[in-house]
Amino acid sequence: MALSAAVDTSFLLSAAAGRQSSKSGARPRPEKQASSFSPSFLRGVAPRFAGLSSALILRFPPNFVRQLSTKARRNCSNIGVAQIVAASWSNSSAAFEAPRSAASAVAAEDATLVSGGASQSTPVESPFPLTGEAKASTAVAKVAASLNSDGSLAVHAGERFGLGITTDAITTPVVNTSAYWFNNSDELIDFKEKRHASFEYGRYGNPTTQALEEKMSALERAESTLFVSSGMYASVAMLLALVPAGGHIVTTTDCYRKTRIFIQNELPKMGISVTIIDPADIESLKGALDQNNVTLFFTESPTNPFLRCVDIELVSQLCHDKGALVCVDGTFASPVNQKALTLGGDLVLHSATKFIAGHNDVLGGCISGSEELVSKIRQYHHVIGGVLNPVAGDLNTTKNFVDSLNIPYLAPSFGGCESIVDQPAIMSYWDLSGSERAAKYGIKDNLVRFSVGIEDFEDLKADIIQALDKI
Repeated sequence: MALSAAVDTSFLLSAAAGRQSSKSGARPRPEKQASSFSPSFLRGVAPRFAGLSSALILRFPPNFVRQLSTKARRNCSNIGVAQIVAASWSNSSAAFEAPRSAASAVAAEDATLVSGGASQSTPVESPFPLTGEAKASTAVAKVAASLNSDGSLAVHAGERFGLGITTDAITTPVVNTSAYWFNNSDELIDFKEKRHASFEYGRYGNPTTQALEEKMSALERAESTLFVSSGMYASVAMLLALVPAGGHIVTTTDCYRKTRIFIQNELPKMGISVTIIDPADIESLKGALDQNNVTLFFTESPTNPFLRCVDIELVSQLCHDKGALVCVDGTFASPVNQKALTLGGDLVLHSATKFIAGHNDVLGGCISGSEELVSKIRQYHHVIGGVLNPVAGDLNTTKNFVDSLNIPYLAPSFGGCESIVDQPAIMSYWDLSGSERAAKYGIKDNLVRFSVGIEDFEDLKADIIQALDKI
């Protein structure tokens, strides 16, 4: 199931970004009623293998890793191979429940059906419950109540419980249209007054994109999600929609460089001032909050490229006490490993180009949070658009190491099935002098970012060793 989980997320993102394959011309229709019958695992019955421990990997066939790698390369992203599998193992610390015989399983299922669907089993508690600051929409809450792992949510959320498209297809159709029609003026008026569910124009929404947004909301435990054309656009739209002219934001030194350039060069033109702090410097955050009327604290966690983690719960409490919002860029973690909203964050942002898509073939970004905040960003989006480890050595020594690697691609980005390597001093900061790179941003000439893909570990190890031997 872990493999299928990633297939759905990656396919929907590709579909929402490209919309190139649909020829049906089918008109989107309101959500149809779900069938009264549902299998036991959708009625709250605890998964029979929820107590899986990581030690159980020894039960896999000897060639499992190679088979998984091959199938994953064809069908899914890193999020399915590594993160969802790992999350499934850690969902519960309960002892492993041995599989029941086929006869006992059938008998139990029959008993459940005879009793009218009421199960006496206790559902496994989700590792990320709907508590704290995070709030979920009714649809998301329904999904979260019946599914107990991110793997299941990645497969079924936004799709299993009803689509905005009338179809019996298991997979979500790609709706390839820029506009939607109405039967008559009364139906159009009903749509405008929210009595009729449909779409109007491609920039305002699309059924395929909507399914992806609902899936991400379920994974992030959010009320609402907006998918846009790129992670960078998501950052820009969020900042311009929520920070007023004359406002003040706080951000961190560790940051995607293009985001920093926008914050430092473009926001001041709109009268927005900025305080930049170290990700771990809580005292500087307190000082900035005391000395300025801060609208927003925006941070990555883990950060790019040093992978430093911010205490989201603590900074959220400090910011909320001063009336400031908190937005966390969780691109490096993905919603499988970190759910910033449940820790107190107001918004979580992703460059979906990375782990969420997972194949280095799609650009996308998303923002999740409360309906109130996301709707403000969505309104801005409707107007503007934008639809869908260190190595010892100097610059040349590090270049020789990178160039001697045979398996990883020398490229920007990360989170795909293929390993990717880059030297940030060249890839992202080449327009600055070496001293300025190091002094201002901590980017030294010998820093290498290696995004490990799903290739065999021994192959990667041998490749790295041979490259090190050449420097």
